[in-house]
Amino acid sequence: MAKNNVLLIGAGLCGSLLALRLGQRGYRVRVMEKRPDLRKVDISAGRSINLAFSDRGLKAMRMVGIEDKVLPLCIPMHGRMLHDKSGQTKMSNYSGRKHEYINSISRGQLTALLMDEAEELENVSIEFNKKCTHIDFEHKKVSFFCYESKREFEIQADVIFGADGAGSVLRKNYYLAKKFLFSFSQNFLSHGYKELTIHPDKGGGFKTFKNALHIWPRGEYMLIALPNLDGSFTVTLFLSYNEGEYNFNNLTDPEAVMDFFREEFPDTLALMPNVVDDFFENPTAPLGTVKCSPWNFEGNSLLIGDAAHAIVPFYGQGMNASFEDVVELDKCIEKHEGDWEAVFNLFEQTRKPDTDAIADLAIDNFYEMRDHVANPIFQEKRKLEMALESQFPDEYNSKYSLVTFNEDIGYRDAMIMGRAQDKAILNMIADQEINYDENLKEILKKVNEETLEILDEDKVAKTMRH
Repeated sequence: MAKNNVLLIGAGLCGSLLALRLGQRGYRVRVMEKRPDLRKVDISAGRSINLAFSDRGLKAMRMVGIEDKVLPLCIPMHGRMLHDKSGQTKMSNYSGRKHEYINSISRGQLTALLMDEAEELENVSIEFNKKCTHIDFEHKKVSFFCYESKREFEIQADVIFGADGAGSVLRKNYYLAKKFLFSFSQNFLSHGYKELTIHPDKGGGFKTFKNALHIWPRGEYMLIALPNLDGSFTVTLFLSYNEGEYNFNNLTDPEAVMDFFREEFPDTLALMPNVVDDFFENPTAPLGTVKCSPWNFEGNSLLIGDAAHAIVPFYGQGMNASFEDVVELDKCIEKHEGDWEAVFNLFEQTRKPDTDAIADLAIDNFYEMRDHVANPIFQEKRKLEMALESQFPDEYNSKYSLVTFNEDIGYRDAMIMGRAQDKAILNMIADQEINYDENLKEILKKVNEETLEILDEDKVAKTMRH
């Protein structure tokens, strides 16, 4: 049977991976991207130049056979390096198992690699500077505007994929086509973000510890920093637009910015003498969550990645979740190839509960990173979890490990189990029910019993509500 002609809107991380996988499956794939080719033009514009890359993303790289090409682009980050106001630091590992860590990776380098791999296939093409303007679902026609020729044109395809990000044109056209039958929510945090840079030292090395995600938690705001291969760190300031003593709306002149950093992040000034220039040169961007349904329209089109479920970046799972979308979609194609409606319906039915869960977990982690990581009770919980994972690597996983390092467990199941474990340990610490003179095996038994009790209570509560 002849393979379908596939039109894919968006050549970002998710779109490029999807193009590669569909191309490997033999489909004729035409990708249209509104931005210039990032391999030829710098289009980072001070936003999200590096990302946290972990097991769910690596699973997708193995699926398409390029893990060996991706790993050299990664810098391992074994934990969070916490910076207090006095400049003291404390390392908090992500896992008690030494082989588990996340990676910092360049968005541009990874996207370029995926584009190169997709274009190696004769049945895949990527075109740039082509903005999608309208979709005619009935006739499967998509209109584009070419920035270079200043002309509009149409493309007809058998099936249309929207991997065009949080501001998806395909999703907007779903709303216009389905009216009130299409559900959509877009919720913003009161905080935005701005990217800054720690440049390499004079010798091209790292000015601070390389193999960690650095956090300066300050309650109402925070800084994080991820390492880059060139010796720099990409630093992100998360700050309210208009609340609190310091906010984006009142940091309007260089002296105010310097006062803010002297007061809240004094140890960063030696690392970032360029902080004022970066602050005023780089844009301030919002932080939001997108949820919608349905993701597909009558078997002829599908939203995927951020176009279907954009999330805030605080679990480091946005890219990983989008990559996992492609893995899960591939399983649905394997089961129902030739029937796109069945493929798309199965994909949304099985995938949406997990993407809703990681969206909620990312919001949770915003407050955890900003407020809780410096809390003594939270630190005691993490210390216990690290000990349990180290001593019983096959029997215990923290919530963070379930989400980040257990790629065969869905986000929703990881969230349910992880939240119950968190509640169990925090309750036991608060009630002084953990005796550190006991052996860890006994403590693990108590944690498991308390966790199961909480899970059972939740099941009963849900049954009563229904």
